[in-house]
Amino acid sequence: MADLTTLWEVGLPLAGAGGGLGYAKFRAPRVFWSVAGLPVARVRFAVTYRATMDVCGLTVQPSRLRAFLVRSVARRSDVQPVPPKIRRVRGSSTGMRVTLRLPAGLEPADVMAASERLRHAWGVHSVHVVETKPGFVELRMTGYDVLRRVKMPRRRPSGRMVVPVALREDGTAFVRDYRKVPHALTLGANQSGKSMYLRNLIAGLAPLRVALVGIDCKRGVEQRRYAPRLSALAVTPEEASGLLDALVGEMETRFDLLSDYGAADLWALPEEVRPVPVVLLVDEVAELFLVASKKDEERRDRMVMQLIRLGQMARAAGIYLEICGQRFGSELGKGATTLRAQLTGRVVHRVNDKQTADMGLGDIAPDAVVAVTTIPPDKPGVAVAGDTSGGWSRIRTPEVSAEEAAETCARFAHRTPALPALAPYRPVIPTVTPTAGSVPLVKPTPATD
Repeated sequence: MADLTTLWEVGLPLAGAGGGLGYAKFRAPRVFWSVAGLPVARVRFAVTYRATMDVCGLTVQPSRLRAFLVRSVARRSDVQPVPPKIRRVRGSSTGMRVTLRLPAGLEPADVMAASERLRHAWGVHSVHVVETKPGFVELRMTGYDVLRRVKMPRRRPSGRMVVPVALREDGTAFVRDYRKVPHALTLGANQSGKSMYLRNLIAGLAPLRVALVGIDCKRGVEQRRYAPRLSALAVTPEEASGLLDALVGEMETRFDLLSDYGAADLWALPEEVRPVPVVLLVDEVAELFLVASKKDEERRDRMVMQLIRLGQMARAAGIYLEICGQRFGSELGKGATTLRAQLTGRVVHRVNDKQTADMGLGDIAPDAVVAVTTIPPDKPGVAVAGDTSGGWSRIRTPEVSAEEAAETCARFAHRTPALPALAPYRPVIPTVTPTAGSVPLVKPTPATD
C-alpha cells in the first residue's frame, strides 16, 4: 500500500507536467520550445555534432601538420576528419543559432546542401544556412513552425525607410528596406493575403517621415480608408494618369535640386533642403493596362511610360514603387515586361497557376516557383519573397484588419506631408461621421491652400 501511495504522489505530478507540456507543444509552441525543446536540442547537438557532420560529408581531412601533431603529441595512430569549428551557440524563443568556422575545403554551399539532413539529425523544424562573412556560416534552426502563428520579433530593425512587414520562416523579420530595394512587385490571387501584406506595409510606413501616394482604380475600395495618411490618391484611370504625370514632374524637380547641390541621390542632400521620400502604392496594376476602347489606348500607353520612367530613375529622387496585382506579365500589353524588370523586390502569395509564379519569381529565383505553387489555400498571408540576388525565403504577414490599419493612419495623420505638385490629388477627409459599418468616400479635389 505504501508503494502505491508513493507511486500515486510521484506519478500524478509527472503526468500533469507531461500533459501540460503536450498541451503547450500545440497551443503554445514558443513556451514549449523554451521550457523543453531548447534544452533537449542543445544536448542533442552537443553530443552528436561531430558524428553528424561526418555522416553528412561536412568534414575534411586534416592538414599534414595537424596529423603530425596528433600522432606525435597525442600518440594516436588514427587521425579523425576535421568538422567546422563551433564558434558560438545561442538559444532563442523560436530556435537556436550556431556560428561555424568552415575549414579549408568546405564552402557555404556544402552546408546548405546538407541542411535537410541536419534538420532530421537534430530533430528541429528547419535549418537555414546564412553566410555571415568569408569562412563563417550561421545555422538558423527553428524548433517549430513559426509561420503557423505569426509573432513578430520584439527587436525591430532600425534605419531610415526600413519597415518590418512579415516574419521569415527562420524566425527573423522580413523588412522592406527602400534604400536597398527601392521598387517591388507583390502578386497573389484573391484571398491569398496580398491586401493584408499591403496593410502591414502602410501601417509600418505611417509613423515615418514619408509621403504616401495611392492609386486604387477600384474606386478606392482598398485605399480610401487610409486617406488621412495619404498625400495623394487616384481612384480612376483618368486620375491615375494625371497623378503619374505629377509624380514625374516632381521627380524632375528633385533632379534639378540634386544637380544644384552636386548630390548623387536624395540622401546625399543636406537635411534642411532634403525633400520628403515618396512611396507610390499601386493596387491592382492590371487596371492601368486594360482599355475598354481604342481611344483609351493613348492614355494607357502614357501611364505605362510614366511608370517605367519612375522605375528607371525615381530611386535617386527618393520616389519608390510598390506595385500589386493578381497577374503581371506580357499579356497585359506593351511595357509590362519592361516595368517588371525595374521591380527588384518580389513577393508572391498563393496563385492560381504556375505561369503567374513564373511572372513574379521565374526571372530572378527559378527554384522559388515550386515553393509558390505549394502554398495551401488555408494559410492566407504565406508568400515567397525573393530579390535579384537569387535568394528567396517563405514569409507570412501578421494578421492586421483594415480597421486597425485605418486607425494607425488616422493616428499619424499629422505626419502627412503636403507636396505642392500633388496638391490637386490630395484626398479630402469628410467631417461628417459615417454610419456604422460604412467607409467614407474620399475623392481627390483641388487644394485650396
